[in-house]
Amino acid sequence: MEKLDAIVIGAGMGGLSAALALRQAGFGVRVFDRVPELLPAGAGVSLWSNGVKVLDRLGLGADIRAIGGPMQQMGYCSKSGERLCHFSLEPLVRAVGERPYPVARTDLQQMLLGALEPERVQLDSTCIGVEAGNGSGGNSGVTAVFANGERVTGDLVVAADGTHSTLRGFVLGQRVERRPVGYVNFNGLVAAKTELAPRDTWLTFVGDHKRVSLMPVGGDRFYFFFDVPMAYGTPPEPAGVRAELARHFAGWAQPVQALIAELDPARTHRLEIFDLEPLPRLVRGRVALLGDAGHSTAPDLGQGGCQAMEDAWVLANALVTNNLGVEDALLRYEAARSARTTDIITRARKRSDVTHGKDPQATLDWYAELAQEDGSRILRALAQTISGGPLG
Repeated sequence: MEKLDAIVIGAGMGGLSAALALRQAGFGVRVFDRVPELLPAGAGVSLWSNGVKVLDRLGLGADIRAIGGPMQQMGYCSKSGERLCHFSLEPLVRAVGERPYPVARTDLQQMLLGALEPERVQLDSTCIGVEAGNGSGGNSGVTAVFANGERVTGDLVVAADGTHSTLRGFVLGQRVERRPVGYVNFNGLVAAKTELAPRDTWLTFVGDHKRVSLMPVGGDRFYFFFDVPMAYGTPPEPAGVRAELARHFAGWAQPVQALIAELDPARTHRLEIFDLEPLPRLVRGRVALLGDAGHSTAPDLGQGGCQAMEDAWVLANALVTNNLGVEDALLRYEAARSARTTDIITRARKRSDVTHGKDPQATLDWYAELAQEDGSRILRALAQTISGGPLG
């Protein structure tokens, strides 16, 4: 296909990955984001091997290894601190051909931004809609319309504008509401200390339908999160995050208490978790949804960021291997991604239901399974998810 000019709406990990993949394919790229300053939401990303493989193909393998965490082991403990299971991730690495690299969101975003060149990104630009326009060479194109009156015309628009996507309504012809998953996630970063967890281990405490997890990221830090089942709209406690967590996790193991004492309340995010029902389409004309705009998922499989990166690679590949036009290429992107992302959304919701006590007996059964786990079942499930991606 001839050189195209792509407009990317959104400078999160999906939008920046798409911009890099499109640029690598030889296309012109401009990225726009509504925020005046890039401040990533959330503290960390559990970047599994399928996402790392996309970064490898974008020439960023060495970069992600430099900022990712040395995650070599995985383990579960009961809320009292009793070890349920502990195992190496090496069989997973051998099975899929790449390591996972959990990473701080800020580090990942800065890595992607630096690889793209910051001047390609225009901030403080809120896209409010798209219209038919004139593309390169006189071909039919598309125009992104911004709240400040600016109009930018290109050959395609990549709508990577996040879970609250404005352009999702254009693609679907109607507004789609997110659905509450049923729990609140508290997350942040702390210095890695052995009294919290081994520095090379993703360690999770479980009990009472709740979770506490520590995952190594670069800079000798842990990305942590607490999950607490709550009704949608439950307000935060006036006394603050630490008091709220202390109440929900009273009596849990000493590492959990140490984590609550160690965290910085001002830098701990409290997020109600939502996802989207799988969408009937990801593309309309020359506009394609990408990442959370097209398939917001519960984080229980750790695949949100990875799926956005897979989108980026598949989109660029569909365009560079097609001579039937942009719209045909985007439909091929949609066909390649719909089943994959539907499966991730569905399995993440099922996993969340088990983890967070939607059926209390199913959650108790899961705890019992963990106590008998040698790692093989969990590793097989991880390998299946990873290997289902476009790069195997």
